[in-house]
Amino acid sequence: MKLLTAKFLTSAADPKFFPPEGPPEFAFLGRSNVGKSSLINSLLGQKLAHVSSTPGRTRTINFIGLYAKPNQPHPEMLLVDLPGYGYAKISKSISAEWPKFIEPYLQERQTLKLCIVLIDSNIPAQAPDHHLIEFLQAQGRAYLVVGTKSDKLSSNKLRPTLQKLEREHGIKDILPYSTMTSAGRAELWRAIRSRMGDAETAEQIPSPVADE
Repeated sequence: MKLLTAKFLTSAADPKFFPPEGPPEFAFLGRSNVGKSSLINSLLGQKLAHVSSTPGRTRTINFIGLYAKPNQPHPEMLLVDLPGYGYAKISKSISAEWPKFIEPYLQERQTLKLCIVLIDSNIPAQAPDHHLIEFLQAQGRAYLVVGTKSDKLSSNKLRPTLQKLEREHGIKDILPYSTMTSAGRAELWRAIRSRMGDAETAEQIPSPVADE
């Protein structure tokens, strides 16, 4: 098994503190209780993203660098954890912060290759998720919708449930993911690696998933 070395780089609540643009970036967005930090940690195979018992604690954009070798000076890619939204107690304050540094990141970051939108597989379509998808579409951003907590649905209910969410959001191919069973982990890594640039480079990037 080949592993990437992941390192926390920085947190930023102002565009002037974003890391210099360089390697491709993959942003994770979702409501505050959708399990975003748990999914990032599941992808990495280690706990770098902070998982809080209180939704909405992440109030900065957090940048994680992934390196092919431990002593490599520059990362191969960045995973970017954006603040959650839609949690009742803090939704107004989060919404007020979006134009300050979240919207500029999503609108202007040239190295942002893919926005990974997380929605809860177990609940009906939520308006904030739909608004985010429409925002990304308006910006011309590439995005992938991932349905979290898929292990809570039986195998005969999962596909119909995701199909209903796809219809309600007007999208296709929601990727189911479970941090409990790691189902969807290899598929999400493939989607990330496919956006790395040229195919030859993408094939050389190891992932925290055993080569099959």
